[in-house]
Amino acid sequence: MAALLIRPVDYFVLAWLTLALASTAWVAWDQFARNPEPGVMRWGFILVTLYGGPLALLVYVLADKEPRPGTHERFVQPLWKQGIGSTVHCIAGDSTGIILAAVITASLGLPMWLDLIVEYATGFAFGLFVFQALFMKNMMGGSYLQNVRRSFVPEFISMNFMMAGMAPTMSLLMMGRDMRAMDPLQLLFWGVMSLGVVVGFVVAYPANVWMVAKGIKHGLMTDRPAGTHFAQEAPSKSGDDQQHAHSGPHARQPTSAQLGAVGLVSLVALALGMVAPANWVNLRLASRDVGDTIMPPGMISTQDTSGETMRDMAAVLPPSNEPTRDLRARGDTELVPRMDNGVKVFALEAGIVRWTILPGVTVDAYAFNGQVPGPRIRVRQGDRVRIDVTNHLPETTTTHWHGLVLPNPMDGVAHMTQDPIERGGSYHYAFTATQAGTFFYHSHDHVDRQQALGLYGALIIDPANPADDAPADVEQVVQVQEWLVRDGLTFPAMPMEGALPNYFTINGRAWPATQRSTCAWDRSSSCASSARARPPSTRCTSTAGRSPWSRAMASRCPRRHASRPTPSTSARDSATTSCGRRARPADGCCIAISRTTPRTTASRRTAAAA
Repeated sequence: MAALLIRPVDYFVLAWLTLALASTAWVAWDQFARNPEPGVMRWGFILVTLYGGPLALLVYVLADKEPRPGTHERFVQPLWKQGIGSTVHCIAGDSTGIILAAVITASLGLPMWLDLIVEYATGFAFGLFVFQALFMKNMMGGSYLQNVRRSFVPEFISMNFMMAGMAPTMSLLMMGRDMRAMDPLQLLFWGVMSLGVVVGFVVAYPANVWMVAKGIKHGLMTDRPAGTHFAQEAPSKSGDDQQHAHSGPHARQPTSAQLGAVGLVSLVALALGMVAPANWVNLRLASRDVGDTIMPPGMISTQDTSGETMRDMAAVLPPSNEPTRDLRARGDTELVPRMDNGVKVFALEAGIVRWTILPGVTVDAYAFNGQVPGPRIRVRQGDRVRIDVTNHLPETTTTHWHGLVLPNPMDGVAHMTQDPIERGGSYHYAFTATQAGTFFYHSHDHVDRQQALGLYGALIIDPANPADDAPADVEQVVQVQEWLVRDGLTFPAMPMEGALPNYFTINGRAWPATQRSTCAWDRSSSCASSARARPPSTRCTSTAGRSPWSRAMASRCPRRHASRPTPSTSARDSATTSCGRRARPADGCCIAISRTTPRTTASRRTAAAA
């Protein structure tokens, strides 16, 4: 149940459905124990209360529940109450067929447009052949087929108006922001169904009042079987008060023109209700295309928004059994390898973690080895390396070694150089570190989503000859990321309306919880965030990844050398900058290393990806 309760609306829906069950139980008891009504109407009110909850209970009490023994006949005489009875009888049968069809079509993975057609056909068939012709056979007289013919037109009109209200309600809510509404296993699905029934009732009610007035549909009725306490409570002139739309004072048969006009309007309303939502949502999608995705607040979905796009922009569903990593946990911790026949073997596991970025503020992150950023991998030029990546994410992934020139099977680009790693699967990346410099690794499957949720880390390759490495007192790795946290959910931040970030982290922490720098020239500042001009000889090196979800933060040098980062238009995977002279534009996750001495700073050699 905890997995179903993610957003505040889930608690509201749970409360509503609980009230609906309680209301249904009370109506069922009252109908069979205290209300003198035919069985078909008893079951009609029970089903409508199950679908409509407390609102249907209110309708029952105001329009149908006998206020005092022996008064039901006169109590239900007003036309507006007779219209309630007609609508209840329609809604009970039609909505039962619609809801059953919705569950089946969602399970089969049918697209929404086909789902609506199947729901209409099933609801109409269930209402006509079961609730009207079959359940009313004894009361209406005649054969079953005669009752089918007699009930066809009023059922057709009533069903059209009901679906005209129910179809757009379901389409716009199920295909809107929270796609869990398409999943029958989610509370939200039943909440949307309940609301759809209520809207369908309201839209169908005027037509049912008219049909009762014209004598082509029945309204509320009273039934006092002999030998029951209902018969003993009958008023002295119950026959005069008994209300049947076929023979009551409201019955005035409509002309053919009137019936045709109402039928035509019902068809137009049905067409609008079924087709109009296609202007705003993609009715070609099915439940299995979008899964249980929740879109960011303000995100605009259109008729062209694909299921893959929705999944990439969706919130991370909070893990139910994952402990929260508090501020004592650190990202970018150095990963210790094991040796296997001269090969350095590293183990990376991708999964979901609750990561604290500020006191009281956590994000549901995608992380390597339970930390953001992922652990630092450090090897020496010429080392033979194997990195075993295991996927515990709810989706496929890969790992790309940003900036390294590698054989294609080891490059980690999903669907191009390797098949994605399935959930629970592993992949072994093996190569020789022929280059030296500062690089980073990151997901290369669902790139915008997984990188934006924290699936990256630093990769440092020291020169084979230590003499080629400039001496330094301090080495600092800085990795910058943007986050989007709304309504208690974590979304991948992207430079687009509805997905703009509201948190900014350095090495997995937002200020003022960021880790204090240990730069020798100014221990209160850092390479990535100091606005203070350093000594003229000070330089730093940054490697920035190409990604639209995070702007690079160029390591600040003396103000006359700084340049503002702009989005990269290069197809290359990385850009290496030396801001001792001038910082080139770069974007994405920024990994910066500075080695600082009191007199001079030596930059680590870096290599841009081919």
